[in-house]
This record gives sequence, C-alpha cells and structure tokens, in this order.
Amino acid sequence: MVKGEGRATEVTPGGGRSGDGARKGDGSDRLLTLAELTERVGITVRTVRFYTTKGLLPPPIRRGRSGYYSPQHVARLELVQELQSHGFTLSAIERYVAGIPADATPEDIALARTMLAPWQSDLPVEMDHAQLETKAGRPLSDDDVATMQALGVLRRRGSSYLVAGNQLAIGVRLLELGFPREVAVAAATVYREHGEQMAKELYDVIQEKLAPLYDDPQSEHFREVMERLKPLSVGGLVSAYEAAVARAARRPRRR
Repeated sequence: MVKGEGRATEVTPGGGRSGDGARKGDGSDRLLTLAELTERVGITVRTVRFYTTKGLLPPPIRRGRSGYYSPQHVARLELVQELQSHGFTLSAIERYVAGIPADATPEDIALARTMLAPWQSDLPVEMDHAQLETKAGRPLSDDDVATMQALGVLRRRGSSYLVAGNQLAIGVRLLELGFPREVAVAAATVYREHGEQMAKELYDVIQEKLAPLYDDPQSEHFREVMERLKPLSVGGLVSAYEAAVARAARRPRRR
C-alpha cells in the first residue's frame, strides 16, 4: 500500500494505482509482465534475466507467484541500451549503473540518459586489428595498441577494438614521436580519477539546478540545452586546464 493524501492507494498490475485521481491515464506508471517488458523495451526474456543476475536490473516485484516490472525497471533498461549505443563494455555499464541509487526515480534515470545523448556524435567505431592498421596507415604492435588504449584512443572489445576515429590520427602521431607508454598510463589514471569526480559534480549541478526548470528531461527542448552545453563544457575544461598548467609552470621546481 502507498499512502496518499488521507487515502490508501495500491499499485496494481496492469492498472497503475487504485484510488481517485491516482492514474496518469497513459498507462506509463503501471506494472508490466515480463512479456510486456520485453515488448516495451525490445529485448529478449533471456537478456532481462541476464541483466538481473549481473545487477543491472533489480529483481521483479513479486505479487504471489508472478513477477512484475515497474517504470524504474523500464528506465534502467533504457539506460543500459543508451550506454551500449555509446560503446560501453558490460563491465563499464555495471560500474556506471552501480553508481545510480537504488531509489532513483525514472526521471532521475532519464536525466542520466539525457546527459549522455549529446556525446553520441563521437561514438567509437568497431574494428578488428587489420582494419585498425589500415585506418592508422601503419603496423601496430601490441605495445602500440596498449599505448593508444591508455591514451583513450581505443578500447578492447573481445578480439576487436572500439576506436575513437577523430582521435586515431593524434594517437598515431604520438607513437611516431616516441611517446612513452608509461606516461600514457600515468596520464590515463589522472584523467580517470579526476574525470569521474568532475562528471559526478557536474551531474549534481544539472540535476539540482538545471533539470528542475524543465518539465521533462527527455524533451527536445532539454536535449537541445544539453547539446548546446557540450561545447561550452569542453571549452571550459580546456581553459581551466590551460590556466592550471600555466600556474604550475610558474611554480619553482622541487629539488
């Protein structure tokens, strides 16, 4: 039972909440059977069960012997699909989803999806090793690949690679200039640690200060705001980085 304003309402399979004025009318808040969920999201029963065992999806809501799925389940599955479209590996998706609170609402999860959407133009391209060498215009040793992986130019996916095509030429040129792998690895650690913290803080700002100004985080209006924000965010990061480097260069070196 879910207590409303002086009246008890109940979430019911196939019918949203019972009680006066509790239904949305569009059926979007009702519980779904497993078959309805797979049809709604466009995945198989086997995939739903696999995601549940991996912790990407909470267990179904039990009503007697039957299991049902809520709007939160739908939102989480759509987020997983969004992450997959960005080329995230399963382990990366697991880490990302693990950071979402268990009590996150469908609106919270939709906001996470919207924040990912502006970066879709930079989706990586999947290549095997031969295709990667053709695109790079030169042979690539295992050490070369490891260096570019540390630089963020590519990621391994089984026997193939997910390659950021707009960065490949930069990575190849760094290899030609003798850029050391150990520096790439050390830099990658810095990027990852500070990038995760920056992403969390920026997400909090958008969630708390920007998203409440809009009715629907999935609306075209809000998506355009996020799209326009992307180049400004990148430019702001670059400017902050350049200023920090300049300050660091002015400091006396330790002996």
